[in-house]
Amino acid sequence: MSSNLAGSSVAPPSSHRWWTLAVVALAQLMVVLDSTVVNIALPVAQADLGFSNGGRQWIITAYSLAFGSLLLLGGRISDLIGRKRAFIIGLIGFAVASALGGAAATFGELVAARALQGAFGALLAPTALAVLTTTFTIPKERGRAFGVFGALAGGGGAIGLLLGGYLTQDVGWRWNLYINVAIAAIAIVGTIFLVPNTARTGPRPRLDVPGTLLVSGGLFALVFGFSNAETDSWGAPLTWGMLTASGLLLIAFVLWQRRAVHPLLPLSILLDRTRAAAYLSILIAGIGMFGIFLFVTYYLETILKFSPINTGFSFLPMIGALVLFAQLGNNLFVPRFGAKVLVPIGMSLGVVGMLLLTRLTVDSSYAANVLPALIILGTAMGTIMPSCFQSATLGVDRQFAGVASAMTNTSQQVGGSIGTALLNTLAATAATDYVSSHLPASPTVAAAAAVHGFSVAYGWAAGAFALGAIVSALLFRRRKQGLGLSHTAPVATVERDLEPVVAH
Repeated sequence: MSSNLAGSSVAPPSSHRWWTLAVVALAQLMVVLDSTVVNIALPVAQADLGFSNGGRQWIITAYSLAFGSLLLLGGRISDLIGRKRAFIIGLIGFAVASALGGAAATFGELVAARALQGAFGALLAPTALAVLTTTFTIPKERGRAFGVFGALAGGGGAIGLLLGGYLTQDVGWRWNLYINVAIAAIAIVGTIFLVPNTARTGPRPRLDVPGTLLVSGGLFALVFGFSNAETDSWGAPLTWGMLTASGLLLIAFVLWQRRAVHPLLPLSILLDRTRAAAYLSILIAGIGMFGIFLFVTYYLETILKFSPINTGFSFLPMIGALVLFAQLGNNLFVPRFGAKVLVPIGMSLGVVGMLLLTRLTVDSSYAANVLPALIILGTAMGTIMPSCFQSATLGVDRQFAGVASAMTNTSQQVGGSIGTALLNTLAATAATDYVSSHLPASPTVAAAAAVHGFSVAYGWAAGAFALGAIVSALLFRRRKQGLGLSHTAPVATVERDLEPVVAH
């Protein structure tokens, strides 16, 4: 059995592994930036297609519902049919869905295309990480590869804002979707010629259909519940009804996984302390990061009157800091200190960056007040994400690499959904209370109220990062026990723990 382990030295490294990284990085960038690149195009798309403000959220929600609820299924499919085949199918499907969205003539067609994008994204995202996990088996090279991957996962949203601003302003909103066709075409050609096939060992495992239905339904209800809270309030029957249904379905999923012969997600993957810490850290960072992209974007465009493309450029320093520290972390700091040191430091930096944003006023400037906070937050995410991505997949048996990878995307998606509903609701409530206490209302009061609402959201995001610092400091193992240069102990532990559930 040990020959199947992702970290094993039995399988020689691929001679095209760095080109494989380029292909995987391109696909990952496409999936991540697509969650924000469409946001900037929404006002123009709304005017073109003539849909209501109430319908506008479904352009975003349709993608996140399909993506979030199908991630574990997508990860398992990549385990069953092979990484390369699943990767190509995901790329083709995402490209077709993007083309349909770009050509949409009605609101319904655009929503359907976005849902289809989310479904194929749920296959593509975990497969990309699984390809990376099984391609880079040398610890030092693995660190470099995950540095690139983590940087894109953390900074792809900001790149989406920049690209979306340019395309919407100078080319047309539909090209926010058409651009994926070109990206996917390059990635498909690269995959065919550069990504190696992974030979299957043993008989083909079966798909856990009851587990798939339970977890997909539970995740759908969870994302839908939080999305509905954003528009209809937390007290709406549909909101708490869906969140309650989500809890019941996910509990049923866990109970089923304990007795399933071919489990969708072997619980041994979640019960490892290091991986559990990584998943929780990614989820918490997802909650906190939402405050950066949404509220800073609104602040720059509505208060400082930046154009869409200038708003995108404003995030470039954050991306630069993120990429720099992702590489430094993986190549220098992670092998020396481990995730137990780096992730709490990154979370603490996130607290500092968010607290700086709480000090913004209607008279603040970008260079003096916004830029320092963005650089600190970029450093924070560059420290957090690559360490967590490595920890989340380290030592997992090859045949479960896809579903373990899917858990990282699921954690990020759930964190973003919680952040969307929670922080937006808190900001809106704070802004309303501010206006009520500063009557009569005026444009000046409205601007001050908006900034006050943003500050409240930043404060709660700082609290999320603080919680992440505590959780990661307590749960991550020390370097010699978890993520570091020595992989022997955790791999042996995983092999022993997984033996009862992978003997097909």
